[in-house]
Amino acid sequence: MKKIGVIVGNGKLPCSFLREIKREENIEVFPIGLFDTIENEVKEYKNFKRFNIGEVGKITKHFIINGIKEVVMLGKVEKEVIFQNMELDKYGEEIIKGLPDKKDETLLFAVIAFFRLNGIKVLPQNYLLKNIMFEEKCYTKMRPAQEENKTISIGIEAAKHLSEIDAGQTVVCKDSSVVALEGIEGTDKAILRGGELGGEGCIVVKMARPQQDMRVDIPTVGINTIKRLVEIKARGIVGEAGKMLFVDQEESIKLADEHNIFIIGVKP
Repeated sequence: MKKIGVIVGNGKLPCSFLREIKREENIEVFPIGLFDTIENEVKEYKNFKRFNIGEVGKITKHFIINGIKEVVMLGKVEKEVIFQNMELDKYGEEIIKGLPDKKDETLLFAVIAFFRLNGIKVLPQNYLLKNIMFEEKCYTKMRPAQEENKTISIGIEAAKHLSEIDAGQTVVCKDSSVVALEGIEGTDKAILRGGELGGEGCIVVKMARPQQDMRVDIPTVGINTIKRLVEIKARGIVGEAGKMLFVDQEESIKLADEHNIFIIGVKP
């Protein structure tokens, strides 16, 4: 039987993966939880183990002992959490010392390189999840008004520039202006801050990095994202088709339709 390790951060995406992988009779999965705040559904899973995000050596040893040579990294690892609650083992300390900067992407690729040195391959995050990639279409009954296309275009341009410097992937726009940019606080808090600054009727735009590595940090939209849109009374959300995941689709679309919010996928 094939064995796959899953390194689990916060959010619903790991749950979607685990539900999908249950359909594969020839795969046994070994989830590793990085935080106490991960979904309970994951914690209750067979073979689940809890490690701190800085215990790179212990995690690697766990995979090797269990004969795991392929790993998927899923879920949110917020920047504000990475360095606040990190308990480093000796291998984690060496990795941190060697980093040229503290960008989350830099840390992730350093961990991937360490895994590779130990014979462990990191698979794309959309492994077994290709059916929930964002498509180029409108998912909802509500569509953007003609006059909102300029605001959306400005949001796409701003989100692309933001992702180029690895500062974030989400912007909040209104009336052809950028209201808020995602920073260390993460997507949900950026949306709420945008709502506070811009009021009702904001449009959220989320884009992938120009050279998005599908092994790490694929932008994701799901039910929690739509709940934040409802909270700020937003007009809608725009995601990048082909480079983002759309989880909890049925539930998310239903909630969006109930609140006259649009969800669209675009190719910039």
